[in-house]
Amino acid sequence: SITRERTEVVIQGTSSLDPNDPTAVWEEYDFKCKPGDLKRRPCFITPYHYRLDWLMWFAAFQTYEQNEWIIHLAGKLLAQEEETLSLMATNPFAGRAPP
Repeated sequence: SITRERTEVVIQGTSSLDPNDPTAVWEEYDFKCKPGDLKRRPCFITPYHYRLDWLMWFAAFQTYEQNEWIIHLAGKLLAQEEETLSLMATNPFAGRAPP
């Protein structure tokens, strides 16, 4: 079945020294095929799926405790691991200090 609401996990980072500061600018990591920007053309690859993007869809229906891999993903993004960043469409911190 298809749900009527679209929930989504969004991963963001900030270069702000105080992430709780209301003026902190948060930047989003874009995925290659996960729905995100409504103005972006949908990704269509058949018969395969981008596994990470597909897992993010299921993670949106559960808590992070049920998807501990998201914590590990965030840690790898914070460490700017090249292998992990290659799974993303964009790295908003490319050429800059890590978030």
